[in-house]
Formats: sequence, structure tokens, C-alpha cells
Amino acid sequence: MLPHFYTVKGYGETEIIIQKSRFIAHVARAENEQAAQQFIEKIKKEHWSATHNCSAYLIGENDQIQKANDDGEPSGTAGVPILEVLKKKKLKNTVAVITRYFGGIKLGAGGLIRAYGKAASEGIKAAGTVERVLMKVIHTKVDYTWLGKLENELRSSSYTLKEIHYQDKVEIEVFVAESETENFKEWMISLTNGQGDIFEGELLYLEKEVSL
Repeated sequence: MLPHFYTVKGYGETEIIIQKSRFIAHVARAENEQAAQQFIEKIKKEHWSATHNCSAYLIGENDQIQKANDDGEPSGTAGVPILEVLKKKKLKNTVAVITRYFGGIKLGAGGLIRAYGKAASEGIKAAGTVERVLMKVIHTKVDYTWLGKLENELRSSSYTLKEIHYQDKVEIEVFVAESETENFKEWMISLTNGQGDIFEGELLYLEKEVSL
């Protein structure tokens, strides 16, 4: 698992007009190639009457899967420019489809490359971008008498509170960087005078919004 990487926050859609042609960008996260292909087919069905539905996607921790499709535009003028935008922004597990409704004015190869690249950038902006940081979830079980103190301390710290479970005892889950797990556990022991049950949980990605 990568310690951190960038991807899109969710689905984004936007439209730009260039020389009377409509370019509609659709961008989404795709955890695998099947999800990317299903997304492309979905957009193609929704815009079946469009002149072109050009696409690209980057999948895998090391960008093992890279695909670009010009869908009838001159070779290299649509799919590759979309893919290059994804790569330039260092996005992973991301798929983009740019739908074009031809407006009657030919753009030429250079114009098409710029148009599809711009549409892809605008689509990514509409989707939003996040950094996914791999974190350890640390669980602390304590009596309810400690809840107020621990919650206040955590909320004023640099750590991110994941969840609080209210059971026979209260269980607090916190995202902690792997390199800080021992320091965090010592801090919790100190805060609870050693009366907390502290244990490490699974590794999960914590998402933080970023501007790319």
C-alpha cells in the first residue's frame, strides 16, 4: 500500500464551449479497470448522440494500467491529451470521459489537443482532488469519566478523530501516522493514568482535500 497518493474526490462534470463545439467533461474515481470501463460505457449510453466520447484512465499503485481512446477523433488528439492531464496532476485510480458535440468548426490537431486537455482539467477541478494518506487506526477503550478530557485533548491536537463508539465503555478511534503510533499510545497512557485499554487497528487511508 502506498504511503500516500492523489486521486479525485468523487464524480465531477462540467462543460466548456470551444468554437461552437460542446465539450462535456465527466471525471470519477475508479479503483480498478472494470470500474473505469463501466463508467465509460455509462457515459457513452447517456450521450449516445454525441459526435465523440473520448476517454482515458490511470489505474494501479504504479499506474500499471493506462488507457486512452480517441473515439473517432484524429489519432493522438483526444485520449492521449486527457491521459497526460491525469499524469501531470499525478492522479491515480481516475477515469475521465470528454463528450464532444461538434459545432461545425474544425479545430485542427493542435486545437483538439488543447480543447481535450482543457476539458479534462476543468473536469478534474469539478470533481475535486484529495490526498489519501495511509494511517493506523488506534483504539482506546476507557470508562466514560475520561471521555470529556480525551475528546477535548484530541480535538485540539494534530490527530484526526475517526469515530467514537458508546458501549459498556467508550471506545475512541483515532487516525495516527505509523511513525507516531508509539508516541500516541504513550500520550494516551499518560492522559488516562494508565487506565485505558489501547490497541492498534487496521491500516486505512485518510482523505484530505487538496488543490492540484
